[in-house]
Amino acid sequence: MRTGLYPGTFDPITLGHSDIIRRACSLVDRLVIGVAINRDKGPLFSLEERVAMIEAECESLSKHTGCEIVAHPFENLLIHCARDVGASLIVRGLRAVADFEYEYQMVGMNRAMDDSVETVFLMAEAQHQAIASKLVKEIARLGGDISNFVTPAVAEALKTKLG
Repeated sequence: MRTGLYPGTFDPITLGHSDIIRRACSLVDRLVIGVAINRDKGPLFSLEERVAMIEAECESLSKHTGCEIVAHPFENLLIHCARDVGASLIVRGLRAVADFEYEYQMVGMNRAMDDSVETVFLMAEAQHQAIASKLVKEIARLGGDISNFVTPAVAEALKTKLG
C-alpha cells in the first residue's frame, strides 16, 4: 500500500486543495492530509474545525476514487510526520512559479533529512491556480462571493465564523 502525505494549514480547505487531493489519489492508495498546527499563522478555524471540514469534504471523494483519505494533525517537521504516517511520498500543490522556489528549498532540506521520501508537485488546474485560503478569507470577510473558491459547506462555515 502506497501512502502519500499532503500537508497544509487548510484554513479553510478550498477547491484548489480538493483538486490536488483528487489527483493525488491516483498516485497513492492512502492519502494522509497533514493538517499543520501552525500557531504562528494564527488560523481562523481551530484545528478541530479544519480536520472536520477536511473529513467532510473528502468523504465522497474517498468513495469515488477508492483511495483512503485521512486527516492527521501534526506539529513536528514534515519529514517526521511523513515517517509517522508511513508516507513514501509528499504531495505539494503549486499555484504559481513563486511557489516553486520555496518548495524547491523544502525538497532539498527534506531529502537531506530522509532521502527515502519523494516529493511530487502537482499544479492546480487553471481555474484553481489563483485560489489561496488567505484570499478566500479576506473576500468572505468583506462580503464577497466565494462560491467559485470553496464548496457551499465551507462557505457556510466561513459565514458563520465571520458573523
